Amino acid sequence: MKVAAYDYELPVACIAQEPVSPRDSARLLVHDVPRDATRHAFVRDLPDVLAPGDLLVVNDTRVVPARVFGRRATGGIVEFLMLGPIAGRDDPTWRAMVKPARKLAPGETVTLDSGADVRMLARESDETGTGSAYWRVTLADGSRGMRALLEEFGRTPLPPYIHRERGSDPREPEDRERYQTVFARASGAVAAPTAGLHFTPELLGELAARGIERASVTLHVGLGTFLPVTVSETEDHAMHAEAYELTERAVRAVAECRARGGRVVAVGTTSVRVLESCVAQDGTLRAGRGETALFIEPGRKFRCVDALLTNFHLPRSTLLMLVAAFAGRERVLRLYTEAIERGYRFYSYGDATLFLARDGRAGSGSGGEHRA
Repeated sequence: MKVAAYDYELPVACIAQEPVSPRDSARLLVHDVPRDATRHAFVRDLPDVLAPGDLLVVNDTRVVPARVFGRRATGGIVEFLMLGPIAGRDDPTWRAMVKPARKLAPGETVTLDSGADVRMLARESDETGTGSAYWRVTLADGSRGMRALLEEFGRTPLPPYIHRERGSDPREPEDRERYQTVFARASGAVAAPTAGLHFTPELLGELAARGIERASVTLHVGLGTFLPVTVSETEDHAMHAEAYELTERAVRAVAECRARGGRVVAVGTTSVRVLESCVAQDGTLRAGRGETALFIEPGRKFRCVDALLTNFHLPRSTLLMLVAAFAGRERVLRLYTEAIERGYRFYSYGDATLFLARDGRAGSGSGGEHRA
């Protein structure tokens, strides 16, 4: 399908620049897919919207404060987004997205705001052989370690549509806390699984009290989340691989949910990608870890997910295509238009949607394949 088929007009004023408080006061557009019926609620209403026996599957990845700034010897400012070690957790050589990438030279040292020095090792090339925005870098003094430096001095890697100044932005401590889910555990992401940002400990407790259970998967959201789809046909798009883990405990939770007739409610597109990457043709879910480059677009059957809680996504994005695969492209674009007219807030710090593929009455079925 043409990528342009996933375009829509969004007024700039609809892009949320700040999170709401409390987290669960975000608005929630609830859509029943089989009935094509919509109602408007708040995230705090989830205990009443969902049903006893349902299972929330959340992504417990933790966002690394991976954004740092420095200066060249010439005085020019350099911005780094530290993406992770090249070969294994303890590798001192890291891959970084750098601005400006082309002005730097191998062997050059950039002094960070923290006082640490980063040595530029080698610039990567793109598929055409042209120098890219990515560099391999290391700390000139490796005794501290990149991870420790980022945790102390790094800034929250907010998406580019959330505007913050480079200097001492007074909102940085708030962003550090709010651009992290309350169940974040496993460090490794450079972007938040934003559907999970709406949950509070109190809401999780109320959901549990209503008999709505929770399981965790891990998918470390990578830089691909920030990158636009640049091809004209969806079939030509290559997804960036992201590391994931699905535990035996989570597999058992899904099996028990199916046995009692509950729905598997994926919290975010990242949770969907983990589950659908690990489910076999016959619906069998298997634990595992590795990398997934699964690209979900209309025409794909969902074998594990019965409901999807997610934010409003960018035009022409793979995330919007995934939602369209679950609920139908024309319908999703229609609902986005309605949300804009009703003043919903879009993107990472914005409001949420909940798409339900079947009823949530326990005992009403054991789930199964779903395709919009």
